[in-house]
Amino acid sequence: MHFLAEEIARYAEAHTSPEPPVLQALNRETHLKVLMPQMLSGHYQGMFLSMVSHLLQPLRILEIGTFTGYASICLCAGLQPNGLLHTIDMNEELCDMQDRYFENAGLTNQIVRHVGNALDIIPMLEETFDLVFIDADKVNYSNYYHLVFHKVRKNGFILADNVLWSGKVLHTHKDKDTEAIHQFNTLVQADTRIENILLPIRDGILMARKIV
Repeated sequence: MHFLAEEIARYAEAHTSPEPPVLQALNRETHLKVLMPQMLSGHYQGMFLSMVSHLLQPLRILEIGTFTGYASICLCAGLQPNGLLHTIDMNEELCDMQDRYFENAGLTNQIVRHVGNALDIIPMLEETFDLVFIDADKVNYSNYYHLVFHKVRKNGFILADNVLWSGKVLHTHKDKDTEAIHQFNTLVQADTRIENILLPIRDGILMARKIV
């Protein structure tokens, strides 16, 4: 679903800084070789993630849901020289592709990949994060939020992707994924420990700042 008129969306992207060559190549290879390439963050959303990273200049980032690594590279854009991004995904088949592009982006030493169930891995991470990006299985969004919250520093940020779910969050009768996203959005909205805004960027990004 397009939340902006298609010509406005094209105009916005045309007036956004272009994709770096490494991301152009990753975008193309993902669409040529990987199932469900629409899961890729893509140029416009990727630039937003890059901008957030530059603003925060994080030391530690957690990404839940790696896919082919496009968002990982964008999130690292403002990472401090000694900073690390921890990224979690269950799909081992994409590791080689991720590695190639992390190397091409010069990020091999700044990305720590975890393969497995994020519900098991997150509790084992002894880090304090400046930025968390949730973009994995939708039924566990609320669980991920609860697990990461105490690991985020005060004034740190949690971002969650796909929170509009092609507009299906407005439907009266919701499928399992849609209901899970709606419950997550409701959970965040009611949380007095954060400030939040839901941005209609691509399929919706929820941004929360931890204030306690």
